[in-house]
Amino acid sequence: VQLVESGGGLVQPGGSLRLSCAASGRTSRWYSMGWFRQAPGKEREYVAAIRWIDGSTHIADAVMGRFTISRDNGENTLYLQMNSLKPEDTAVYYCAARSTMGISAYSIEYDYWGQGTQVTVSS
Repeated sequence: VQLVESGGGLVQPGGSLRLSCAASGRTSRWYSMGWFRQAPGKEREYVAAIRWIDGSTHIADAVMGRFTISRDNGENTLYLQMNSLKPEDTAVYYCAARSTMGISAYSIEYDYWGQGTQVTVSS
């Protein structure tokens, strides 16, 4: 399974971005996908996850009400819509796929990772 993120960039506080994660390869191997982020000098942080088969989602408290995770099953693409962005959202954002049942907020439980895309929120 290969995962490629796109859509990152520089945005002003209060702005929006939509990240995409294109998946290829043995996509039947995964059960759920998630977004994580890592700011300089900090641990990787869970953002959101989605169960691929039915689209059920879970969002981290830190981004609840501002970020939305979704997927296009036919295109094997994962999305993260980010609204009302804050400077503290600045990080490298990674998508990940999990081949075992259940949605997880723990990065260690994900099997496949993308290379990341930089999101910078600054005026």
